[in-house]
Amino acid sequence: MSNPQQRHDKPKPGRRGEYLVVLQFALFFGFLLTPVWNPWVSAETIAALAPARWVLGLGLGIAALVFGGLGVLNIRAYLTPMPYPVDHNRLVRHGVYGVVRHPLYSSQLFAALAWVAFSLSLSHLVLLVLGFVFFDFKGAKEESWLTARHPEYAVYAREVRKLIPWVY
Repeated sequence: MSNPQQRHDKPKPGRRGEYLVVLQFALFFGFLLTPVWNPWVSAETIAALAPARWVLGLGLGIAALVFGGLGVLNIRAYLTPMPYPVDHNRLVRHGVYGVVRHPLYSSQLFAALAWVAFSLSLSHLVLLVLGFVFFDFKGAKEESWLTARHPEYAVYAREVRKLIPWVY
C-alpha cells in the first residue's frame, strides 16, 4: 500500500509537464521544418564564410552530442520524457551534471546554434531564442520539483550553471 503523503505529493494528470513536452516537440519540428532565411547575407558572403561556418557548426554539433550523450548516461536510471522527477530519482551532480544542470536541454540548444552558425539563418536564430526561453522556463519548473524533493538542490543550483556551462 502506498504512503498517503506520497500520494498527496504526486501531481494531478497533466501536471507533470506533459504540455511542456508537447510544446518542446512542436518547437523541435518547427525548427526542422522552417526554411533557411536571411535576406541580408549574399551567396558570396555565405561562400566566403564557409570554412568558419563548418568549423563553428561542427564544433557546436560535437558539443551537442557530447552533452546529450553524457547527460543520458549520467541520468539513465531516472530518465523520463516528463520534466517531473520519477519517484525513485536521486540528485545527480557528477559527470556532465557537474558542468551544467540541464545538459539534455543544453545539447538541443547547442545543436540549434550549430545549425544557425552553419546556415546563417535568421529564421532559425529567432527559433533558437524562443527555444532558449522555453528551456529556461521548463528547467525552472523542473527545478522547483527537484528542490521540493531534494532540499540540497538549492546549493547545487548556486554552484552549477543552468544551460550554458560557466555562463548561464
